[in-house]
Amino acid sequence: MGHTSNNGEADAGLALGFLAPPYPSWRLPGWHRASLGVHGDDGRRYVDNSYGGQDFTQPFRKGDVVGIGMTFHASSPYQANDAKRQADVFFTRNGKRDGGWNLHEERDIEQEAGNVIGLEGEHDLLAAVGCFGGVEFEVMFRREAWMFRP
Repeated sequence: MGHTSNNGEADAGLALGFLAPPYPSWRLPGWHRASLGVHGDDGRRYVDNSYGGQDFTQPFRKGDVVGIGMTFHASSPYQANDAKRQADVFFTRNGKRDGGWNLHEERDIEQEAGNVIGLEGEHDLLAAVGCFGGVEFEVMFRREAWMFRP
């Protein structure tokens, strides 16, 4: 995936996640409003945060097969109209679940700007892959080709 310099910065990396359009093409998933991502250079998860994210998993290694998905839960007819829709994010590595979180857990940092609106499955939601430096990868959208079987 790249080499880490003396200051701890990787020279190459891959991030995968979800975002709600519009989204700036130059930002990795999870670094902007209405986006989330798991970054392979440090194994951290980012939810609308470009300031360091939260510890989550081990950094990706050459040959890893990684995936990310979301599960949405139907709202109860007894739920208030302004209630948050439940959504769980899961991460997989080499065909096995490797952690997850509820979308509405405390966000990475307290801030005025940004939010997770758009990631709750009520509007367009896009799978996202971001990379920097020299990274080779293959994306599998065909469910029958996935290693993980939810």
